[in-house]
Amino acid sequence: MSANRVIRALVGVLAGMALGVVELAFLLLAWPVTLLPATLFPAARQAVGRGAARLLALERARLATWLEHSPTREGGGYGYLAVRAALGVVGGYCCATLVFLGGLLLVGGVWELIVGRAHVVPVNLPGVKVVTNSAAVGMSSAVVLLALTALAVLAMGTAERRLADHFLGPGRQELMRRRIAELTATRSGIVRAVDDERRRIERDLHDGVQQRGVALAMLLGRAKHSPDQARTAELVTQAYTESRQLLDELRSVAWRIYPTALDELGLRAALAGVAERAGVPVTVHYGLTERPVSEVETALYFVAREAITNAVKHAGARDILVVLTEDERTVSVAISDDGAGGADPSGGGLSGLARRVLALDGEFTVESAEGGPTKIAARLPKAAPCG
Repeated sequence: MSANRVIRALVGVLAGMALGVVELAFLLLAWPVTLLPATLFPAARQAVGRGAARLLALERARLATWLEHSPTREGGGYGYLAVRAALGVVGGYCCATLVFLGGLLLVGGVWELIVGRAHVVPVNLPGVKVVTNSAAVGMSSAVVLLALTALAVLAMGTAERRLADHFLGPGRQELMRRRIAELTATRSGIVRAVDDERRRIERDLHDGVQQRGVALAMLLGRAKHSPDQARTAELVTQAYTESRQLLDELRSVAWRIYPTALDELGLRAALAGVAERAGVPVTVHYGLTERPVSEVETALYFVAREAITNAVKHAGARDILVVLTEDERTVSVAISDDGAGGADPSGGGLSGLARRVLALDGEFTVESAEGGPTKIAARLPKAAPCG
């Protein structure tokens, strides 16, 4: 611990002790006023409110100046002032006492050395007898007391910051620490989501496209080596049918990876395509006034598409509703269905969507009781985060 940090914390704690006395006096005077009817004594209630606001402003300034803590939330109220005042007075008194005693012993020991008035002091230890002087004993005791003072001051500063976190919100440093941890987690989540997506694409290509390609090659090979023209024509016809199915499979895989309609025509058209392919009635209420930024638009699309696919494939839904809304800062999508419910938020598909949304500073929720209905929602900021 640095001396500068201890000194700053000590000043903050001592200032907190003095301010705590003022706060206790204010609370003793303000408490009876708060019991009065507001309609009968509005001026008194307003004066008390202004006084509390000024004390809270002084507390914020003290925390920011001496204890390296800048609260991020307004408020606090009488509860914070009461607990803070009690903590400040008791803790400040203990720290001030330690400082006074340590300083007194230190000055006394130095003075005895300067004027030469130190006297011999025998110290009896178990099995050992040591002879020293009063100046050395005083300065040694002072060092111990000042070390205890430093620990007490730092502990008091930590208690003050924890109390402010509870009543006034976390400080900027704590918010930065949480933000760094959040970005680290979401970055790892995106890496996992990309890996999962690659595996899914590989499965689609292997189980669908590759199998049809092999079947097409076998049909063409048999047609090439068949001596019977009628049989050859039949095999070519089968190969043609297989090639059409292969093209459909390729288009389906490409659409699942990323639909070109999303870039060319926008989110409304892309969701209309999803609704057409769903196989059950899907109603889309599009309430956005303008296109979101690319990253947000893509996230909204994949959330809606995955939720619709899951509702049809796993929940047996017969009716699906997609609602897109916005406010000044965010855009939201909510997908509701009348399926069997029981969707697992930790499952591969939904957890991947959650990671995608969280990476954009969004919120992702799943409500799916057994037996249904299910509602999946995502809220994203209109402006994508810079990192």
